[in-house]
Amino acid sequence: MEVTGSCHCGAVQFEARIDPNRVGICHCTDCQTFSGSAFRTSVLVPGEDFRLIKGNPSTYEKTAESGKRRELVFCGRCGTHVYGTTADTKTPRYSVRVGVLAQRQQLRPVAQVWCRSALPWLRDLADVHRVSTQ
Repeated sequence: MEVTGSCHCGAVQFEARIDPNRVGICHCTDCQTFSGSAFRTSVLVPGEDFRLIKGNPSTYEKTAESGKRRELVFCGRCGTHVYGTTADTKTPRYSVRVGVLAQRQQLRPVAQVWCRSALPWLRDLADVHRVSTQ
C-alpha cells in the first residue's frame, strides 16, 4: 500500500510503501512518554520502501531496554514525531508513526507489544462518554 505522511506544519513530508499487516501498537513507557499518550501506533517499513521528500528532520537518540540505540525523528519546527529507526544499522528500517499518515483511517493495528506497560484503563474506553467534536 502506498502512503504519504507529513508533520503537523508540513515542513517534513515523506512517502512509503507499507504492508498494512505490519501496523502495531506499542505500550512501552518510552512510547507513552514520547507520544504524550497511552501508546503509540506505528507501521514497520524497510529502508528501500521509505523516501523523505521534503524537509530536514531533527533526531533524538535513545537507548532501548535491549541496549540498542534508536533514532527518534521529528520535525524541529512543530515537534511532530515522524518515525524511529535503528541507529546502528547499515540497512535502515523505519517505524513510521501512523498518526502522521494521510491514510491512517485504513490502518488497523494487528498486534500489540510491551503489554506489561499497558495502562489498565484502555480496555474500558468503550464505556467512556463520547462527544463528536470538542
